[in-house]
Amino acid sequence: MSAATRELFAAEARSERPDLALLCLLLAAEADPELDERAMDWAQMELDRLAGMLPYGLRGAKAWAAAVTDLLGGRMGFHGTPKDYDRLESSLLHEVLRRRRGLPILLSVVWLEVARRAGAPVYGLGLPGHFTVGFGDPEEGVVVDPFAGGASLGTGPAELARGPRTPARTLDIVLRILGNIRVWASARPEHSAVALWSLDLSLLLPSHPAALRYERARLLVERGSFQAGAAEMDAYAVVMDAVDPQAATRIRAEAASARALLN
Repeated sequence: MSAATRELFAAEARSERPDLALLCLLLAAEADPELDERAMDWAQMELDRLAGMLPYGLRGAKAWAAAVTDLLGGRMGFHGTPKDYDRLESSLLHEVLRRRRGLPILLSVVWLEVARRAGAPVYGLGLPGHFTVGFGDPEEGVVVDPFAGGASLGTGPAELARGPRTPARTLDIVLRILGNIRVWASARPEHSAVALWSLDLSLLLPSHPAALRYERARLLVERGSFQAGAAEMDAYAVVMDAVDPQAATRIRAEAASARALLN
């Protein structure tokens, strides 16, 4: 991703109503240098095309859920498989649109963006270890699983039966996608550059866990950027002074060890 594209990502993330599809495409540009403006336009038009295939005049959460699932999970064949967890492409929106395969959260993005374009009352629902899509009032519990081709979850799973069902915010969805990418990269040390750009983009979001700065510092050290990593550790230790002085001391010692590697 060029500096200009990162600026677009940061600006969109800070806009009043961030565009989920655009943010997903901009982050995908980090992984795919061929994802230029023309390719992004294709992805947006594909979402529009799919939305245009939904019937008119739908009313009620169940009707919308059935129609979107029939289109995307049925006729279009969008779904996921265990093997999709092994592919970075499963976290890239344009590849998910092309392959019609992906991780639960990216398939959910497709469901969300197509349904929203058609006027459906739809929201994302982040469950522990999984991501799904709901229709209508969250308390209705009309929830489908895009990874399973849109299979209805209703209110059966225990995760859905507990307490209020809070719709996931756009930036929370993007942060979770970037987290998935880091998990993928962390299992593959040869792809540490992927982990680094996913952290860089996470830190561009207006709200993110402060610990990501420490994670980035450690990754820099692992990649051989000892001085830069140590400097970021020291900066994070200043933040930790106010909340956990012992942790701050440990982080400063880690920074000193990183600098020692320069000798």
